[in-house]
Amino acid sequence: MFSLRLVSTLLLFFSQDQRVTPYSFEKCEVHEVLGNRTKVLCYNRNLKNVPSHLPGKVDALDLSNNKIRSLWRTDFRNLGHLQVLNISQNKIEHIEGGAFIHTSYLEFLNLTANRLTLLSSSMFDGLTNLTVLMLGNNQILKIEPYAFAHLEKLKVIDLSSNRLYTMNAMLAVFKVESLQELHIKDNDLQNFSTKQIISVPEQLRELDASHNPISLIDVTTSVLQSLSSLDLSFSIPNISIIWLIQDPCFLKGLKTLFLGGIAMKPPAISEVIQMINCTWLEAIHLNQLHLTETDGLIEQVCLRHGNVETLNLQHNLFTSVNEGAFENCTHLRYLNMAFNKLKVLPMTLFQSLHSLKLLSLANNKFTMVPNATSNMASLECLDLSFNKIYRILPDDFAHLNNLKSLYATGNRISRVHSNIFGDLHSLQELNLEINLLTEIDEPFPGSLKNLETLILRQNKLDSIKKDVFKNLTSLLVLNLADNQIAAIEPGAFEGLSNLQSLVLGSNKITKDTFQEGLFQGLSSLVELDLFNNYISYKSSKMLANPPFKLLKSLNKFNINSQRHNGLENFPVNFLEGLQSIVQIHAGNLAISFLDPKTFKYTPTLEELDLSDNSLNNVSNMLFWPVPNLRELHLNKNGLNSLSFVSHGNLSKLTLFRGAENQIDVITKEQIRALPALGFLDLRENTFACSCSNEMFLNWSLKDPKTQVLHFYQYICASPSTQKGQKLWTFETSSCIIDYGFILYITNTSAAILLMLICFIYQWRLHMIYSYHLLLAYFIDKREKRKERVMGYAYDAFLSYNTHNEEWVINDLLPVLENQYHWKLCLHHRDFEPGRSILENIVNNIYMSRKTICIISRHYLESEWCSKEIQVASFRLFDENKDVLILIFLEDIPSEYLSPYHRMRKLIRKKTYLKWPQDEKEVALFWQKLDMAMKTGEGKEEEHPILPRFASDEVP
Repeated sequence: MFSLRLVSTLLLFFSQDQRVTPYSFEKCEVHEVLGNRTKVLCYNRNLKNVPSHLPGKVDALDLSNNKIRSLWRTDFRNLGHLQVLNISQNKIEHIEGGAFIHTSYLEFLNLTANRLTLLSSSMFDGLTNLTVLMLGNNQILKIEPYAFAHLEKLKVIDLSSNRLYTMNAMLAVFKVESLQELHIKDNDLQNFSTKQIISVPEQLRELDASHNPISLIDVTTSVLQSLSSLDLSFSIPNISIIWLIQDPCFLKGLKTLFLGGIAMKPPAISEVIQMINCTWLEAIHLNQLHLTETDGLIEQVCLRHGNVETLNLQHNLFTSVNEGAFENCTHLRYLNMAFNKLKVLPMTLFQSLHSLKLLSLANNKFTMVPNATSNMASLECLDLSFNKIYRILPDDFAHLNNLKSLYATGNRISRVHSNIFGDLHSLQELNLEINLLTEIDEPFPGSLKNLETLILRQNKLDSIKKDVFKNLTSLLVLNLADNQIAAIEPGAFEGLSNLQSLVLGSNKITKDTFQEGLFQGLSSLVELDLFNNYISYKSSKMLANPPFKLLKSLNKFNINSQRHNGLENFPVNFLEGLQSIVQIHAGNLAISFLDPKTFKYTPTLEELDLSDNSLNNVSNMLFWPVPNLRELHLNKNGLNSLSFVSHGNLSKLTLFRGAENQIDVITKEQIRALPALGFLDLRENTFACSCSNEMFLNWSLKDPKTQVLHFYQYICASPSTQKGQKLWTFETSSCIIDYGFILYITNTSAAILLMLICFIYQWRLHMIYSYHLLLAYFIDKREKRKERVMGYAYDAFLSYNTHNEEWVINDLLPVLENQYHWKLCLHHRDFEPGRSILENIVNNIYMSRKTICIISRHYLESEWCSKEIQVASFRLFDENKDVLILIFLEDIPSEYLSPYHRMRKLIRKKTYLKWPQDEKEVALFWQKLDMAMKTGEGKEEEHPILPRFASDEVP
């Protein structure tokens, strides 16, 4: 039907991938779809009026589900390019004449579910290109004679569920010469009489008058002789229905007749079928009529309309069908007998149906495949879903050589033998989901060489054996979701060289399932779904055999979980081999850490979803290997900053979602790092209404390129005086500096300031050092009191810069923790969430017996590393204990150590270690470090850690 095609096109238009356009509005979102067409979405925003200042080049506007009561001439005056307008589910009761005078390009107008009572003659003026007009579910009582007079291209009108009680009330509709479809169902029509219709458009082909309490159907004129589809289903009057058809040829063009659910007995329906004898009906719908095999209605239909191609008998009370019932329906192509009570059928029932393509016997009570379905050479689709079939025999599908689709969903099949598919050489789709299959103990046969889709989801399979799919060389989709699969033998997918989609979600797959060669043979696999499984690892270390290294063509990977307990540790090379990947969905897995090298194996990645994890600290280098990333979803991760984007190589990112985190400030550097950003969603974060967000606030309101989605709903979390207020209401004028006053102060004190600046410049590094030393002194006094009553929680606190994290993780930790069994304290692993960084540093240094400082140039430049070594060295000097171990990863010139003169002095007196460049000396290095760790373990007086080596001297 025309309307279905158009609606499908419109749905596609509203659901295309979104791209940025240079507009942003308070309660709307602007998107761009294919062909540079712009759509504006303002649905469900509590709007009471059509928003003003909408972009002039809007092609589609969605204002549905709001509270708009009236439409005025000025509402759409700037929308001259508008083609689609959805303003359904509002409270519109008045439309000013000429409201659409400026929207001459409009093709689709949806006013469904409003409160209109009158369609005036000027209401739709200007809509010269309108094709579809949806007015259903209003309160329309009257249509003025010329309401549609200027709608020269109107093809579809939907007036369903209104109050147009008579055909006379619709005379204006029948004047639309271009009309092809008319829907007037549920209007409380009691008479359907052609006498009340003066004329009908010649192009009118479909008339839907269903769900009306029609008691009289009077066809006494020829105005409907061009009608091809008439729907009178579910006509349920207070009294019996009377049919008056003066001349059968008054409906000579009728091809499709809907009588489902009509309040008529089978004999009366039979009489109507016989009355309509001047036309060759192609489709007859007799569903939901309480029909049984004793009514003989099937025989009557086939006898009177032997050319019928579609017969819908679903939702009746058939327990069987009389033998020979379809004998005269030799042209039948589509037969639907679903939702009956069929248990058995005569074996020869369908023998005369040589043209039958589709047969649906779903939702009946068969316990075996009926013999009547065999030997149907023309059949292409057989639906046996939701019966009680528990077994399939070898002859059940005999001679169905042209069968392309077989549905046996929702039965009780526990075992499938390969010989039952012997004659299904043309089968393309096989659906056995929601059964009781426990195993597939033999390979699917070679006769299924054309099978493209195999659905086995929601069974009881616990394992997949080798070679079971080897003969399915044309298979494109394999769905094994919702089983209990824990074991998959290597080679199970051999032969599936053309498979594009493999669904293994909601099973019991663990890391042990990923045996080497598991995905062997899947060279064409494009999509892999592993959602809701039990895959977990004890650490993020490299895997010896990455599970997906053979999937070179994989485009989409889904490992989401609904349990929030999945892949907590993400091995650094878990994604190795996915060189063509575009989308990764890994939400709700409780991931707390991702190694900076995690995505170096996925350089083609464009869309990444890590929402609902525990990634409150994201490495600056994590996204550096994925320069093509366009969508990033980090909702619900506990993020307190977007600092990682500043160094993330995200120059092509167009959509970023970081809703429901703890982000308080967005900086200029972070925005500049996302030059292609089109959409930013930061709803439900803890924004600070302060001058630190002045730039973000102004940018969100004025930037012509990026839309900050739902920005006007952002709430202030701090300071307390602003808590609960809208961020956009923060008055940034308070952040403006009084430059006149500052200039006055500057001029009067310029000389003093200059002297201070010179002094501070000369001694700045020493002052910084003194500040940290003084801070450490007060902290030390506090911590010494704690130490008297508390023991040590760790053997050593590790102080290092993130640039040296790889050496720490891959070299230091394995030796000290695994080989020598020392318990170490690391920032990302052992710091207490919720505490400040400085407080965590101090507490953990004093909870550790020693502090190991990994010294490098980056270390000396780090503010936090500086704080750590100050606290540790102060503890050393104050307690006079050997609690500090220094490891130099590189040669440090003396000028680099000059600001740290106390540390330099310490190095000359105490032992330090240097990471050797010669691999032969590495073992000695670890021995020396272990001896250093052992020093001071007992209560005896501590001794020097190691004798100093000449090679370890600092110049």
